This record gives sequence, C-alpha cells and structure tokens, in this order.
Amino acid sequence: MEAPRLAHTMGSPTSPCEEVIKNLSLEAIQLCERDGNKSQDSGIAEMEELPVPHNIKISNITCDSFKISWDMDSKSKDRITHYFIDLNKKENKNSNKFKHKDVPTKLVAKAVPLPMTVRGHWFLSPRTEYTVAVQTASKQVDGDYVVSEWSEIIEFCTADYSKVHLTQLLEKAEVIAGRMLKLSVFYRNQHKEYFDYIREHHGNAMQPSVKDNSGSHGSPISGKLEGIFFSCNTEFNTGKPPQDSPYGRYRFEIAAEKLFNPNTNLYFGDFYCMYTAYHYVILVIAPVGSPGDEFCKQRLPQLNIKDNKFLTCDEEDGVMVYHHAQDVILEVIYTDPVDLSLGTVAEITGHQLMSLSTANAKKDPSCKTCNISVGR
Repeated sequence: MEAPRLAHTMGSPTSPCEEVIKNLSLEAIQLCERDGNKSQDSGIAEMEELPVPHNIKISNITCDSFKISWDMDSKSKDRITHYFIDLNKKENKNSNKFKHKDVPTKLVAKAVPLPMTVRGHWFLSPRTEYTVAVQTASKQVDGDYVVSEWSEIIEFCTADYSKVHLTQLLEKAEVIAGRMLKLSVFYRNQHKEYFDYIREHHGNAMQPSVKDNSGSHGSPISGKLEGIFFSCNTEFNTGKPPQDSPYGRYRFEIAAEKLFNPNTNLYFGDFYCMYTAYHYVILVIAPVGSPGDEFCKQRLPQLNIKDNKFLTCDEEDGVMVYHHAQDVILEVIYTDPVDLSLGTVAEITGHQLMSLSTANAKKDPSCKTCNISVGR
C-alpha cells in the first residue's frame, strides 16, 4: 500500500477538535468479533437509526498522529454523543477475536466537529500500517451505549520521524558521545568477493546502495537513502582502526579528507542500540549539492562540520585535522560513489565478530538512553 506522506503537525493542539485525543477517555470497552460489521458486546445495544460513518478520510499523518473525518447522514445525527474508533496494526487486524475482554482495543472519543486529531505515542508507531473503522454512538443514562454499524475499514501508514524528532534523538546522543579522539582514515570492511566484484562490474568504483532497516523504526533514511557505509572509530590505545570487524576480512581505507572536507555537508541520521551497553550513531556525509545532500537537507538535522559532538574536521596550521566521539560507535554513510584507487584494500589480521553486525538490527524499544517519547 502506497501510504500518503503529509506534512508533520507536531506541537500542541490548536482547536477543540485537536484536543480530542487529550479528552479520549480510553475506556476499556469490550471489543467483540465483528459479525456482519455489527457490534455484539453485551453492554452495547444496536440502533440502526444512528448514522453509519462512510467515506472515511485520513489526513495530516505524522509518525504518531493523524486526522480523521467522514461523512454521515443527517438522520439521528443529533443523538450522537461519542465516536468509537477501532485502530489496529494492519498485520493484526483480525486478532481482536482472540484478545482478552479486559484489554482496551477501542478509542472512545466525545463527538466533536470533524476532522478530529488522533494523537498518542502509546498506540501509534512510525512507519507502520494500520487499519481503522468508526462507529457513532449514543451514551444512555445507565452508562450503556447504543451504536451504529461499523464503517468500512480504511488502511493507512504513519510517517517517518520528522526533523523535530531527530533533533530530540540528536540531543540524547550528544549526552553520551564522550570526548573526541583523533582519526586519519575512514574504512570499510567487506569480503574479498565484494571488492573483486567492484573491480570487475563497476569500473573500480563502490556504488551507493539503499540503507537497510537497522536502527530506529521511524528513521527517514532507512530503505530510502542511498550511500556507502564507512567506519571511523579508532582504538583508544593505538589511535588506529580496530583489527576486528563483523563485515569481512578485507578492508578499504581512505584518507579522511577525501570523503570529509569543507565541500561536504554532515547530517545526523539516527541513534540506537541493540539490547547492548554500547550505542550507535549514524551520520551522513554528502558532497554539497549532490542528490544525497538534497535528500538529507529536507529530512535530517545538519551538523556544523567544525563543531559537533560526533565527527569534526577543522584546519590547524594549514592541515585538516579530524576527531570522532569516543563513547559511541559511528556509522558513516557517504552518498556518492567512491573509487578504490583513492585508497587501499588489504586483509585485516583480527577476527570477524559477527555479533557486532548491525545489518537490519532492531532497536531496543525499552532503552531510556536512545528512545524518545513518540511511537517506537
């Protein structure tokens, strides 16, 4: 499903309808198995004359909110006191029949002017497909509800993190980055077959490829940004790259100034861990004006290349000097092709530590260090 990607609408609600999620009672309404699109809960009566929502519209989708509106017949419209919104992850849309009766699976909102904003990180996650259906309801004096039939089921997908969310991640990463250590090269480990393939099929130039889905679920670069992964961390005692790697026994090394210099821009891409004590920061280096630069400029916080907590380059006595953060593992994405002739390829002497691989790694959603207060 190609989900709409509309403008992010973060910040405090500005109208009564946008206050709705704050007024959601989130009552633990017993959600029954649908039969003919009608509710069969023992405490909820059916009343066909209540108008059935139709022509459901979803708009203003962010990573943890959306607006919803629909059309209704005017018949008995003045009897409506509440809306029931059945919201489920798409892959679990048929799972309600198995849920315990005490588990709240339905949002209960007071009837307010439409469109209505549904907002809340406790039940919405970024970049996730959902299904939604709506009932109109009338609350009775005894506390029970009479309800309409269910509307049609609509599918939509939440958005990626916005720059606002990424800035929150950036600020959390800065707290643990640690002191800066010198570096002189970027390096990329792969198997020998990879470099042989580059020489034979790509004219000696490593080509950008689409980033995998490792890291934060809402990261706007996952599955979209094209680039080449490099590392730059050094060993504290030697000042050189470590000899171990999870990605292969052959290493391409290139002088730092050939990838990172005043003609490139630097962006913060992500901050995550994988149920471990150490954390990863993803940075993007993009030549000024390149397609990668334009992609990042719209989506990622830009860093000052001379003054940031993760990776810097500055001129000292006519020479470019580079530093990296000591207490995080940096993953650097370079967005243009890189010719092997600009560096060297050699076999490393250390071990291939597969446990350190971040390929499609899932972020620990419970870590207080690297999560922010929006959907995971």
